[in-house]
Amino acid sequence: MPVYRIYRLNEKRRQQFRWAPHASGAADVKPRDYTEDGSVEGSTPYAAWHRLKGTEAALGLGDLLEDPAGKLYICKYVGFEEARWKMPEASAEAGPERAETPAAVASAARA
Repeated sequence: MPVYRIYRLNEKRRQQFRWAPHASGAADVKPRDYTEDGSVEGSTPYAAWHRLKGTEAALGLGDLLEDPAGKLYICKYVGFEEARWKMPEASAEAGPERAETPAAVASAARA
């Protein structure tokens, strides 16, 4: 059974997310707005959501699940929709910079 990484939307962004109009299609999300918060097993994102429902770890609006292949799913009022990390564009003067996801930053900090 797949294990999904959980990313929690920061509280200061949660209200903004709640009041934003619904847009279909893949959502662009910024790594700085999220904190990695463990993982959950589930055959689908909905199964993972159901496993957490009713617990202290329940998913909230704007939270993300990342499958083992790296595909992101964002929790919305209408269910889960595809999401992707929006990386800042590196300026030509600054040179190439490595854009990192929250998981990559956490891995580097542990090393």
